[in-house]
Amino acid sequence: MKVQEVIMRAMAKQITWWQAAEILGVSTRTIRRRRRDWQKNGFDGLYDHRWKRPSPKRVAVKELEKILELYREQYSDFNVRHFHEKLGEEHGIHYSYTWVKNALQASGLIAVRRKRGPHRRRRPRRPIPGMLLHIDGSQHRWFQDERQLDLIVILDDATSEIYYAQLVDQESTRTVMAAIRHVVETKGWFSSLYSDRASHFFHTPKAGGRIDTRERTEVGRALKELGIEPIPAYSPQARGRSERSFGTWQGRLPQELRIRNIRTTEKANLFLRTYIAEFNRKFAVPATQPGTAFVPVTHLNLDRIFSVLHERVVAKDNTIQFGNHVLQVPSTRFRATLAGCRVTVYEHLDGTLSIGYGPHTVAQFKAPGETMERRPKKAVESAAAVEIRKKRGFPQAAWKAQNAFHTSHSLGRDSNKRANPKP
Repeated sequence: MKVQEVIMRAMAKQITWWQAAEILGVSTRTIRRRRRDWQKNGFDGLYDHRWKRPSPKRVAVKELEKILELYREQYSDFNVRHFHEKLGEEHGIHYSYTWVKNALQASGLIAVRRKRGPHRRRRPRRPIPGMLLHIDGSQHRWFQDERQLDLIVILDDATSEIYYAQLVDQESTRTVMAAIRHVVETKGWFSSLYSDRASHFFHTPKAGGRIDTRERTEVGRALKELGIEPIPAYSPQARGRSERSFGTWQGRLPQELRIRNIRTTEKANLFLRTYIAEFNRKFAVPATQPGTAFVPVTHLNLDRIFSVLHERVVAKDNTIQFGNHVLQVPSTRFRATLAGCRVTVYEHLDGTLSIGYGPHTVAQFKAPGETMERRPKKAVESAAAVEIRKKRGFPQAAWKAQNAFHTSHSLGRDSNKRANPKP
C-alpha cells in the first residue's frame, strides 16, 4: 500500500497507528510525527515541501475525519453516490463525488472496483472475398473416443466460406503450409492471413507478449515471398469469427462421422472434401460487395515457397550432409564444381528433397531411403582412430619411401626413353 493509504486506514480506524508503523517499517516516533503532520496539513503533510508550498485547496483533516466517521457509523451500507447525496442534503458537506469516492477507497471503507473495459463493437466483415482469411486449428475428440486430433480450417472473412478443412495429428509448420498452399493453388493469391501467435506463425520472445517482426518462421517466410500480410491475434475474442465456426464444427462433424461409421483420419479427410460444400451452403453468407480479391498465381515456384529450407555448404567431394544421410551433388553446366558453395536444401511437403543454388535446381531426390547414400563407417577417420594409428606405428614413412621409389623409377625410365630413342 502507499503511505497515504496506510495513513487513511489508520485515520478511519481500520488499523491502529502502531500497526501502521509496522506496515510502513518506521518507528513509533516517526509515525507520531507523520500523524501530527497529517492532522496539520492533510495529504501535503506527508511530503517534503522545502521547494513548494502546500496546496491551498487541501481539505481540512477535521472535515475528512468527520466524513469517514459519518460513513462508518451511519451510512456504511450506502453506495458512494447515495452517500455523496446525503452529505450535501443532510450535513451540508459539498465536495465532489470523485473526491469522496477516492477518500472512502483510500481509507479501506469501500472496495476498489476493477476498471471497466472499453466498449467493443463487432468488427465488420471485409467487403469482398480474398481480402482477409482466417486460419486456425481446433483440438477435439472428433471420433468421439480418446483420440484428440486437430482440425485445420481456413475460412474467408467476407463470407465465412470454408476453403480448407482437414484433420491432422497436430498443427505444425508442414500442416499449415499444406493448407495455405491448397488455397493458393485452388483460389489464388489473397491479401492477408489472420492467425493466432503459435510458434509456427510468429516468434514471440515473451510468452503472451508482442511478436518479433524481425525474425520470421518458415510460414512467415513463405507468406512474405507470396506477398501475403500475416496478422497476429492477441486474444481469443479477436478470433471470434473462426472460434464461432469451430463451435459449429464441433457440434456437427463428430455426429456426421459417427452415422457414416468413419473411424480413420484418411476416410474422414476424404469425407471433408465433399462435406465442405454442404457446410458452406448452410452457413456461408453473401459478400457485401461484388467482385473478388483473389489473383491467380502462375509465375511463382510453389514447391520452393512451401517447403522447409536448410542451408548447407558443399564439401570438397561435392556432397552435402543432411541428417544421417549424404546427398551427392551432380555436376552442373553453369559451374565446374559446387565445392565450397552455400546451397539450399528444400524439404518439400511430400517428403522429397531438392538442392538449389540460386535460381537453379541442382538435384532432386525422392524418398530418403531410395536415393540418399549412407556415409561409410570408415570413410572419414576420426581423431581417436588417428591417435591409435600413431601409437601402433603405422608404416607411413615406409609407404612414402616406397611411393617415392616407384615415382622416381618411373621418372627415370621415362628419361632414359627420351635420351635413347628407338631407331
